[in-house]
Amino acid sequence: MLTPSVYNIDAWEDTEALVMTRADQVALFNSVPSLSELSLRLDERHAFANQKRLNDLVSLTAEKRYVHFTESHPEFLKRFPQHVIASYLGITKETLSRLRAQMTKK
Repeated sequence: MLTPSVYNIDAWEDTEALVMTRADQVALFNSVPSLSELSLRLDERHAFANQKRLNDLVSLTAEKRYVHFTESHPEFLKRFPQHVIASYLGITKETLSRLRAQMTKK
């Protein structure tokens, strides 16, 4: 249960992070039960969002993923570099560039 994560955080904006041990988290949840409930609900939302993203990656075309992204997160288009957006969408930055050019022609 206490294994290092295979993930890391790559922050593209100023970020504050709270770091705590699993033992500290358990103690906090025991002392404030509502935090445990909040964490459970956030975990559920995260799992559903991950499942939807995975489903989109395997079932939608790159164009549909890009359209969905622009509709769902229009503010991200200005906040993040194109190569980061392309990576999130599972496409190359060249493919993203072509998609953006096609979308402006329509």
